[in-house]
Amino acid sequence: MDEPSEAQKRLIRRIKQVDGISASDLAREFGVTGSAVRQQLDDLLAAGLIQPSTPVGSGGRGRPAIKWSLTSKAVRHFPDRHSDLIVWLLDSVRETIGEAELDKIIETRSAHVLQSYQRDLAGTSVEIKAKRLASIRDAEGYMAEVTAHDDGSFLLVEHHCPICVAATNCQSLCRDELKTFQTLFDGEAVVKRTQHLLAGDKRCVYQIIPLDP
Repeated sequence: MDEPSEAQKRLIRRIKQVDGISASDLAREFGVTGSAVRQQLDDLLAAGLIQPSTPVGSGGRGRPAIKWSLTSKAVRHFPDRHSDLIVWLLDSVRETIGEAELDKIIETRSAHVLQSYQRDLAGTSVEIKAKRLASIRDAEGYMAEVTAHDDGSFLLVEHHCPICVAATNCQSLCRDELKTFQTLFDGEAVVKRTQHLLAGDKRCVYQIIPLDP
């Protein structure tokens, strides 16, 4: 499901407002048939946006009706002002202590990220390291994947940037991201960024070229 329909959005909103609600209660509240609601709920369940608070199939005669609640995945369908807050915080830090000190803070963050990646990727080949890095970045929300090419190089593709607003405001975040990847593969491969969201591309792409043995 790319985007819930308007009817599904109304169901999501109502489910969030209550601590579990059944299909029959939703049908009564919205003035539609139970079968119509159940079809929408089936779609939301398949999309991973809702979950039953009682086992699926337990709503037979004499048994409690299934009540539905939202999953954490549904959070993105509600207003979120965290981007505005992040930009405000970055601007405030910049005004209070200056650009140079803000860069030091970003560098400290990048050092912690690098250490974490190094622990997870230690002692592996370039190929395995690239694949594990893609898996880590995907879990972090970057929609990352890696592909191998006939010339022995790899492409790490990040289809989404969960910190895009912050990176737009503070581009040292992107600079340090490239430096982190280059350090991870230092002595093993050359890492180049060939596409960049902030440069107008639709994704960020990193070429990983193993060094000759």
